[in-house]
Amino acid sequence: MTIAAGTAAAKNPAVGGAAMYETKNIVENASASKDHTTLVAAVKAAGLVDTLASPGPFTVFAPTNAAFEKLPAGTVDSLLKPENKAALTGVLTYHVVPGRLTAADLAARAQANGGKAVLTTVQGGKLTIWQQDGAWYVGDAKGGKAKIGPADVLQSNGVIHVIDGVLLPG
Repeated sequence: MTIAAGTAAAKNPAVGGAAMYETKNIVENASASKDHTTLVAAVKAAGLVDTLASPGPFTVFAPTNAAFEKLPAGTVDSLLKPENKAALTGVLTYHVVPGRLTAADLAARAQANGGKAVLTTVQGGKLTIWQQDGAWYVGDAKGGKAKIGPADVLQSNGVIHVIDGVLLPG
């Protein structure tokens, strides 16, 4: 059982037009992806660069620029303002789970728990992982969901799973 079949086995997979290297950390690789410029700007605005560049390990569900564009108009601009740093930090750390959980790990946890895995984020909230119609999804506390893929973008300090939505804590 794999998440986003065919994407997990590639060595140095391309994300956002750039190769992702296992020898680089989450921040270094995400910064190279043209599909994650909004996420990287948000990580910088929240002051999380040093944390996500640390040894970790971390599992990051990384929303693309297109995912951020699905939010209501003005949401991202508002979150990037200095006075909203705490809210931005909460949203970003809600996308991070302690440890290195590969697609196989997530699938095994879901299988062991009746088809759904519940993960506790760095922010303290819960994310739910499940398979539906051959695809894998991650859901937030508000009932939102994002499709996972590509999965298993391995980093020196964890793993990134690219997602097509922004997850919001409850």
